[in-house]
Amino acid sequence: MGISTSRHGEGVAEVVVDAPPVNALTVRGWFELADAVREAGRDPETRVVVLRAEGRGFNAGVDIKEMQAAGGFDALVGANRGCYEAFAAVYECEVPVVAAVHGFCLGGGVGLAGNADVVVASDDAYFGLPEVERGALGAATHLARLVPQHLMRAMVYTCRNVTAAELHAFGSVLEVVPRERLRDAALEVAAQIAAKDPYVIRRAKESLNGIDPVDVKRSYRFEQGFTFELNLMGAGDRHRDAFVAEGGR
Repeated sequence: MGISTSRHGEGVAEVVVDAPPVNALTVRGWFELADAVREAGRDPETRVVVLRAEGRGFNAGVDIKEMQAAGGFDALVGANRGCYEAFAAVYECEVPVVAAVHGFCLGGGVGLAGNADVVVASDDAYFGLPEVERGALGAATHLARLVPQHLMRAMVYTCRNVTAAELHAFGSVLEVVPRERLRDAALEVAAQIAAKDPYVIRRAKESLNGIDPVDVKRSYRFEQGFTFELNLMGAGDRHRDAFVAEGGR
């Protein structure tokens, strides 16, 4: 249980999240994920990273129960900083990151998938930002890398989800496969990347990040400021308490 890294074939590192029941990561979990992705990318033997999860879904965001059980603001600040580090680790990974998404990909999951270089999804996968219903904001930066602008706004305001098939139609999901084929499909894409000249691929990753029209780290940090405002005004605790009272996910 937790974050693990294994290697497959030539140059493929597989980082796996396994945090039952729904892969909603604790503060520590977000930082551990960031460390695992950074370590994998820094290894000169790594040519590509596959990021996937075990269990019911890819990622359900932050562990709200941990946040509400803690006194003061330490857990809130920790979760925000942990997400920032994990999303940045995926984006800044020195090699391409292939995200293999199944089931739910919510909140922080969108931050991870949106910052990945390639997304492969199972046919049961869906993506969404329930932040407004949790008294928070954030990861619209990353959702905007997956869906068109007006749909992104509608998703934030209404908390509606989109399916992997919809994202495939937009071109932001490379392949949609049956659930049992997801890991193999992600590893197949990773193997295609790993077969290329590793020096050239690393420079390609660096160059593509360099021409991005949006600074994802700065943009996400701007969003996070509004989460802190909502918390100071009481909206954050009110919605998170309601979430916990309803039993959470």
